[in-house]
Amino acid sequence: MKLAVITHTPHFKKDGKLYAYGPYVREMNLWFKHADTVLLVAPLRKDSPDAIHEAYASPNVRLHEIPAISFISLSEGLLALFRLPVIKWKIFQAMRKADHIHLRCPGTIGLVGCMMQPLFPKRPKTAKYAGNWDPQAKQPFSYRLQRWILKNTFLTRNMKVLVYGDWPKQTSNIKPFFTASYPKQKIEAVRIPSFKPPFRLLYVGGLTPGKRPQYAVALLEALRARGFECTLDMYGDGSERDSLAAYLEVHQLTGLVTLHGNQPPSIVTNAYKQSHLLLLPSRSEGWPKVVAEAMFWGIVPVVSRVSCVPWMLDEGKRGILLEMNLDEDAANLETHVQQPMVLQEMARKAQEWSHQYTLDAFENELKKMLR
Repeated sequence: MKLAVITHTPHFKKDGKLYAYGPYVREMNLWFKHADTVLLVAPLRKDSPDAIHEAYASPNVRLHEIPAISFISLSEGLLALFRLPVIKWKIFQAMRKADHIHLRCPGTIGLVGCMMQPLFPKRPKTAKYAGNWDPQAKQPFSYRLQRWILKNTFLTRNMKVLVYGDWPKQTSNIKPFFTASYPKQKIEAVRIPSFKPPFRLLYVGGLTPGKRPQYAVALLEALRARGFECTLDMYGDGSERDSLAAYLEVHQLTGLVTLHGNQPPSIVTNAYKQSHLLLLPSRSEGWPKVVAEAMFWGIVPVVSRVSCVPWMLDEGKRGILLEMNLDEDAANLETHVQQPMVLQEMARKAQEWSHQYTLDAFENELKKMLR
């Protein structure tokens, strides 16, 4: 089977191998196991991959390189319009040759793919919408346009659209889906923390405004101000790192908050095993992978109410939902850390839920999609 994958994810070449963002690659490796040839339409960067990137496992991935595009400014928009004919031609060629078409959305290239897939109404197709599918969420026009096309069963034929969360009043082609990180055999190695001080708090994600890492630091400060012994380990990198480091220095928090930067999965997994609470005060998420991973290892997630998170946490039975009011959230955390048995029960329920979504289950579902 020839599988065409249309994605905006930046790729890198090093030592004859093709690299991309690690979690994305690990997922796509499972798709690629069921394809003889992969026709990958994606941008190629000229710089080198770093610690968060991984190489594809399959040797049968053929990259159809396209330029990256965006519409964030007038100049970028004009450049994108200039580049569109080449991008559309390469997408068309890959779709024409493929036995199955797979779109990665939302994104600029995914939008072009959405607009072109009606040309192949009889071709089996899937689309992975990795963003927030909440119908009430405020989103850019390009995201809303992709959602409209994907839900339109006249324009989008013979396609299953995989979305995070189970939302009401969806068209017949919309399928609730998930993302997995660990095989079933890892369940045997899991333990529930004792939830006794000192508490180890954990943040995993980009140090960017959308993830609000500063709020995670503020929660640590609030807990310590209430007399609780705790530290915070932060994994990830981004535009906020320098300002965050400066804040920690000025407020004498460098001994309590550690910025680890981007680290390979094995190190992050070890951090999960040693932590009590995951802090993720994001503005937007699709399926917050780090939340499901933390739940797998028995950590209680402390997360903002975005996308399908309330469903993942069963409205607070499997974790703590942030209201994004520091006093209110700190008081709620204080109440919980004073009740270790309550936290242990939350962690147990979180584990039971997360253990349904193993790589084994994920691959079985993929087989059905590609059949």
